[in-house]
Amino acid sequence: MLKDRFEAGEILADKLEKLGPFENPIVLALPRGGVPVAYRVAKRLKAPLDVIIVRKLGAPFNEEFAIGALVEGDPERVVLNEEALYRLGIGKEYLDSVVEKERKELHRRQKLYRGEESALSGLSGKSVILIDDGIATGYTMKAALAAIKEQNPAKIVVAVPVAPADTLAEMERLADDVVVIETPEPFWAVGAHYERFDQTSDEEVIELLKQAEKKE
Repeated sequence: MLKDRFEAGEILADKLEKLGPFENPIVLALPRGGVPVAYRVAKRLKAPLDVIIVRKLGAPFNEEFAIGALVEGDPERVVLNEEALYRLGIGKEYLDSVVEKERKELHRRQKLYRGEESALSGLSGKSVILIDDGIATGYTMKAALAAIKEQNPAKIVVAVPVAPADTLAEMERLADDVVVIETPEPFWAVGAHYERFDQTSDEEVIELLKQAEKKE
């Protein structure tokens, strides 16, 4: 059981320091919950911190169940859970509507966190450390990985505090390295493995990104 996201970041930083050193590293967080975790990692590794904005596409009547994900970029990328779409009988009309809804939120966060510039520009030749506060289905992480890979980074490391073993195996096929603290069985939900799992606010994200820019 992890105390909170900041403690999770410190533990991940310990593990990443043993895995490194990394050539030209950059830490990318999935907001909002991934940012406090990534902040501690970026500070320890003395690496720049940014966010890559990904929005889960939720199923009808159960928005927590991912039928895919939308990731920022030019153009934006949609990664779909084809099996879930087929099983739930989800048609184009619903899919188009949920993509459009999440696109609006993606653009809102983009503007709020860093203006129009994308985190995906300038990743070529860098060691990208991609962080979230945990993985459940993994669709948001998969979407982020697909977009990052197109930028020709030197290396991609996925670092998360908690994830189910089956999803983790999939991440290991997509990234060069995967670092995890806990792989609980049974896996219920990411928040069940933290003592404190309050929702991270936009204001906290903005403040942590500002703090990360400051030189010690």
